[in-house]
Amino acid sequence: RTRPGEYPRRPRRGREMQIFVRVDRTLVLELRADATVDELTSSLTARLGLGAPERLAHGGCPLADGRRTLREYGISGGSTVDGLGRLPGGCGVVGVILADENKHVNQMIFDALTVLQHRGQDAAGMVTNMGKQLSLRKGNGLVASVFSQESMLQLRGSMGIGHCRYPTAGGSSCAEAQPLYTNYPYGLCISHNGNLTNAHALTLQVEAICRHVNTQSDSELLLNIFSEALSKVRTEGSDSLDSDAIFYACSVVFKKCIGGFAVAILINNVGVVCFRDPLGIRPLMYGQREQPGGLADYAIGSESVGIDTVTDASSRHFELVRDIAPGEAVFFPKGGMPPIARQCVPSARLCPCLFEYVYFARPDSVIDGVPVYEARLRMGTMLANKIQRQLGDAWQEIDVVIPVPDTSRTSALSLAEALDRPYREGFIKNRYIARTFIMPGQAARKKGVRVKLNTIKSEFKGKNVLLVDDSIVRGTTCSEIVQMARDAGAAKVFFSSAAPAVRFPNVYGINIPTKRELIAHGREESEIAGIIGADWVAYQDLDDLKSAVQDINPALAGCTFEASVFDGKYVTGDIGDEYFASQARRKQEKKEEALAAKLSNSVTFLGADGGGNQNACNVRVAGTRPSASAQQQSAECDSLFNKTSGYSVKSNPVDNLAPSVN
Repeated sequence: RTRPGEYPRRPRRGREMQIFVRVDRTLVLELRADATVDELTSSLTARLGLGAPERLAHGGCPLADGRRTLREYGISGGSTVDGLGRLPGGCGVVGVILADENKHVNQMIFDALTVLQHRGQDAAGMVTNMGKQLSLRKGNGLVASVFSQESMLQLRGSMGIGHCRYPTAGGSSCAEAQPLYTNYPYGLCISHNGNLTNAHALTLQVEAICRHVNTQSDSELLLNIFSEALSKVRTEGSDSLDSDAIFYACSVVFKKCIGGFAVAILINNVGVVCFRDPLGIRPLMYGQREQPGGLADYAIGSESVGIDTVTDASSRHFELVRDIAPGEAVFFPKGGMPPIARQCVPSARLCPCLFEYVYFARPDSVIDGVPVYEARLRMGTMLANKIQRQLGDAWQEIDVVIPVPDTSRTSALSLAEALDRPYREGFIKNRYIARTFIMPGQAARKKGVRVKLNTIKSEFKGKNVLLVDDSIVRGTTCSEIVQMARDAGAAKVFFSSAAPAVRFPNVYGINIPTKRELIAHGREESEIAGIIGADWVAYQDLDDLKSAVQDINPALAGCTFEASVFDGKYVTGDIGDEYFASQARRKQEKKEEALAAKLSNSVTFLGADGGGNQNACNVRVAGTRPSASAQQQSAECDSLFNKTSGYSVKSNPVDNLAPSVN
């Protein structure tokens, strides 16, 4: 009972504890002391929605069983839990240059970004160029959610570049969504896929020449280096710019930047220049579509599928021309004039990333002359041979081969054929998982992976099942999937990986975690099998993986692949224990700075006076004000330079960037 004027007391729920969850930022959650993993997952999905992590771990140990309490995993008040997601890949870069300057590239770039969405789901952006006017739209989220009909109508121009992003360096702020912009000289915008391994040294160099570094993105550093070099060779008092000046700026980038990078830079009212790092680690290619008068339309993409699918009302498609060579720069002038290519690094050699073929690229893409689908078929055949060699007659226990959706399907198909065993679909993926996960009640009843995948029990019951995945990174999902197979009635569960054991981090644009998070680091296959609950585990041999790719394209014979995640050999030659130690220190410093900023009451937002002498990509002003609506906040992320007075937000969803003032 309550007395008059008193509020009814809440029923006691038992003691509560406070824990920390690290995702792209650190969250503080209050839970019951006897809360389960499912309840923690439910709280995170209610808090983060689509941004909730797919898996959780504590002290390197996956929280695989949603029914167990956090206490059983050693989690108590003050503990920190790590949020783990899908293995993030590189970014997607696109560009389109039309011969007819009265037509617009917005829809073509949108379509290309949509088919490259698998390369990055964190943010997307597009910039178009009409005359001397640049129009930019970018923001966090999927391509379809970033671009509205209103914004598309305002992205006008016959030339433009686009980007879909996963943050391999920097953070997840919408300020770091690309393309990034600097107004001097001419007005430059960049789309970049990859990672610079000497970013810290470059930051010091850029700041030493009085250029402001506004974000944590290494793409901004690359843009500043290019723009500074271009400004030194431009003709004073003239807007003209020749290809020699552009290639000089590219050469400076090649000289100063180390790592893997594939870049498209739009130069206002001039054209688009693309270049690829001297080792060709990250992919980049272009295609064309013939037009009258010796002109052509050109399309640029991280994968051939981003070129194949681009079309317009005429329904005429682009034809893939070739991959951009390592250390090469290709300049596409406005108006569809023939491109100009120059090799800027005579000592360049091709060291393509093997993980592109294993995991990141779409199966219908062709990279460096290798059809990804065909390479994955060969991976499955070679994995079957490895299983037979490794297990002897024991492999004959296998009754059925089942892939883990989606990337491994191609390899599983050829593996089943080679072993003369039936191929079956045993897992059905829920493609509308985002809608399910916003329901906390249901999320609390089921483990995350069981909501995303469901088993066809008849394919498992009483059978010895060989599961095939493209790779095993942390092992968290594998253990859950193995348990699902057993719950569905499998007599034995074997697990195989179309890739070799992932034992080392990647530093060239794939966000593969630190060594301690990798299940294969320092462990043998028998130990890994025990951890994920499988009867045995089989990995692809590295030499077989290389052969699966090389044998398709004779031009790759003898090339050195970037395979550092498998063998720990970093092709740029600048990576060692000190590099990882310094990265860990800087990461911790950034976390502490971010936490300190959150504890303050100030809000950091974009704003500037619109002056033409600003060399930085973005200008950031700190202050306090009431929180804005979600629509207003999105609009702020669009505006690199807000010319209105005070802190008002433009209703226009596209930022129209003024031409540079020299």
